Amino acid sequence: MSNISPIKGLRPKKDLVDKIVAPPYDVLNSNEARKMAEGNPHTWLHVSKPEIDLDPSIDLYDERVYEKARENYTSFVKSGWFIDERFPAFYIYRLTMDGRSQTGIIAGASAEEYTKGLIKKHELTRADKELDRTKHTEYLQAHTGPVFLIHRATPRIDSVVAEIVKNSPEYDVTTFDGVRNEVWVVKDTEPIRNAFKELPCLYIADGHHRAASYSKIGMRRREEVKNVVGDEPFNFFLSVIFPHDQLLIMPYNRVVKDLNGLTKDEFLKRAEQKFILKNSAPSTPRQKHEISFFLDNHWYGLEPRAGTFDEKNPVKSLDVSILQMNLLEPILGITDPRRDKRIDFVGGIRGTSELEERVRKGEAIAFSLYPTSVEDLLSIADAGEIMPPKSTWFEPKLKDGFVIHRITDS
Repeated sequence: MSNISPIKGLRPKKDLVDKIVAPPYDVLNSNEARKMAEGNPHTWLHVSKPEIDLDPSIDLYDERVYEKARENYTSFVKSGWFIDERFPAFYIYRLTMDGRSQTGIIAGASAEEYTKGLIKKHELTRADKELDRTKHTEYLQAHTGPVFLIHRATPRIDSVVAEIVKNSPEYDVTTFDGVRNEVWVVKDTEPIRNAFKELPCLYIADGHHRAASYSKIGMRRREEVKNVVGDEPFNFFLSVIFPHDQLLIMPYNRVVKDLNGLTKDEFLKRAEQKFILKNSAPSTPRQKHEISFFLDNHWYGLEPRAGTFDEKNPVKSLDVSILQMNLLEPILGITDPRRDKRIDFVGGIRGTSELEERVRKGEAIAFSLYPTSVEDLLSIADAGEIMPPKSTWFEPKLKDGFVIHRITDS
C-alpha cells in the first residue's frame, strides 16, 4: 500500500508563475543559473541556487550559501508573491513537449516508506550531495524541488486523473524550454489517496539525493517529536508521481577525451574483440544492443558479440553496462565513470550533433546509445539492483517553484 499525502502547498500567484518557476537545481551549473536569472528577481533560482547572489569565489557548500537561500526564500514569501493554500491538496501536473504529454500528481510521499524500501531506488547517492540537500532543507524548513517518482500505471488512477483534467487548470504556462506546464488544484483528496493505496510500491525516476535527504530529515523529526500522529508535514516529502507508461527516457551519451594512448587503428582492432564492428552506422541507434560511435569525423557501429554480457542480468544487459564492461574500462581505461575526468556525459535532449561538435572541438570519441527503457528501470529497482551512473535522461524536466512543501506547520 502506498501512503501518499495531500500537502498544504505554497504556490505562486498566477501573474507571477511564469517568472518564478525555474529548472531543477541540478541541471544548471552556477554560471548558467546566473545568466538565466539576469533581470528576473522573481526566479526560483535565487532560492534553489542561491550562490548566484554571492561572490563566485564562495564554495558551493559554504554556510553563507544556505543562509542566502533562507534569506531569499523568506523575502519571496514576505513579498506576497505566493498563495498560501492552508488546506491539504493534491495537484495534477501535466507537461507537454513536442506534442506528447505526461500527467502526474504532486503529493507528499512517505519518508517511512522510503526508509522501508517501498519507494524503490536504482541509483547510489553521494554523501556530499545528500548533505547539501539536507542543509538546504533544514535552513528553509521546506522542500523546494520535487522528487520524480513513478508508479505502475493503473486504470483506477488514470480514471481519477482524467476526470480532474476535464476542468480548467489553475496554471497554464509555457516555460523557457518550450514545454507547456498545466497544474490543477485538487481539494477533494480522497479519490486519489484511496487509488494509491492499491499500489504495492513507488519508484524513483530522478531525485535520489533529494529523496534520501528529505526522508532522513523526516525520520529524524519523528524521533524528536513526541506523540507523532503520522500526518505531520515532516512525514512526507515533495514529489511528482507519474504512471510508467507515459514517460520518455532519452539516452545518456558518452564523450571521452582521448583513446588511452591508442591509435585509431589499434582502438578499432581491440574493439572488434568484443564487438562486431560496422564501418558505417546511423548516429542514433535504432534498437537495444546497437551502439554508435563518432571517431575521426565518421560514425561507426558496434554490436556486442555473444557471450560478452549476461542477457539474464537486468543491469549487465543494459547497453551502458555493456559499453562500460567491454570497452570503456578495458580499452579506454575508464574504471570509475563517476569520478574519471576523461569521460563526460551528454543528455539525449542535446542530440547527436552535440556529440559530433564535441569531437570536432578536441574530444577523441563519442558514443551514442539506445535509451534505457522504463521497464528496465522498474525491473532493476524491483531486483534491488543499482544502475550504472548516467543511465537515464528524462524529458521534459520537472520545474521547481510550482508548489513548495513546508515541513513545519508554522
